[in-house]
Amino acid sequence: MKVAEFKKSLEQMNVQQLQERLDKLQRDLFSLRLSSATAHVKNYALFKQYRRNIARVLTLMGQRSDITESE
Repeated sequence: MKVAEFKKSLEQMNVQQLQERLDKLQRDLFSLRLSSATAHVKNYALFKQYRRNIARVLTLMGQRSDITESE
């Protein structure tokens, strides 16, 4: 999924869905780290991609919590 498509899909999600996406991304990153320690990983760029996607989700969740706190 391209970055613009990923951002657009995140903007359409509510906080609960964002939390579920965050949990999935963190589990995927953990399993990738585990597989890199035990076996060969074919695509090391996935580490960077998962970390950035996790940061995008956390940023959007933070922005939404700032909006709800200010109201």
